Amino acid sequence: MTWKKVIITCLDALLAVYLVLAITSFNKPDEGVGECTKVTIDITDSNNAGFLSAAEVKNMLLKRDIYPLHKPMPEVNPRSIEESLKKSPFVNTAECYKTQQGQVAISVTQRMPIVRIKSQSGDDYYLDDQGGILPNSHYTSDLVIATGNINKWYARYYITPLSKTIMNSELWNNQIEQINILPDRGVELVPRMGNHVVYIGQLPQYGRKPATEKEIDEYVATKLSRLEKFYRYGLSQAGWNRYDYINIEFDNQIICKKRTERSL
Repeated sequence: MTWKKVIITCLDALLAVYLVLAITSFNKPDEGVGECTKVTIDITDSNNAGFLSAAEVKNMLLKRDIYPLHKPMPEVNPRSIEESLKKSPFVNTAECYKTQQGQVAISVTQRMPIVRIKSQSGDDYYLDDQGGILPNSHYTSDLVIATGNINKWYARYYITPLSKTIMNSELWNNQIEQINILPDRGVELVPRMGNHVVYIGQLPQYGRKPATEKEIDEYVATKLSRLEKFYRYGLSQAGWNRYDYINIEFDNQIICKKRTERSL
């Protein structure tokens, strides 16, 4: 190898090392900037019904004295911020990182409430889409309310999939405003439109072992499909306020009760 080739090879190696160091230096936040000049808080699912806002996330960090604005950048600990936010019952995931020019970015996803539980025993809380229990708060979104004979075990394993099936249908998500559980675990649905209550029977149960979400979803979807047909071809002709109670528990009949009589 000639001296010329050796020099070129060395120059190439030095250039490669320089580029690596330059890229690393560029990507590494400059903590020598001084204090944190800006904090960006992003609630990634804020368009959906939820508990959190950027202001509430900020207040959480202020209460723990770890809100990074105006703090020296070397003292800002992203991991501590993440762990602190994850302690909130309303936070699903939290990420925090430092950016260039002394900025800190915080990204949060929240646990999404799907139903409010107000049982006859006095319990008042929310369920998220995974069956997790969320404490009562100032949340005021127009959620379905579940009332009656509900303990937390039944709420998690039965009310959660029932509510998800309702939410997944645009029709029933807009039509059903209340779920009521009778002492024998029979399920009543209270619609927004029409002066009646719909009884769908008991959800699939196996003693102490809860039914699977799929089985409950299929059961409820079948009942609601029959109810939709009855709405279209029955109540649309008879009138929405003709019946007080509509029983669709049985597969081969729909029992409609007036104030003074019962008819098939």
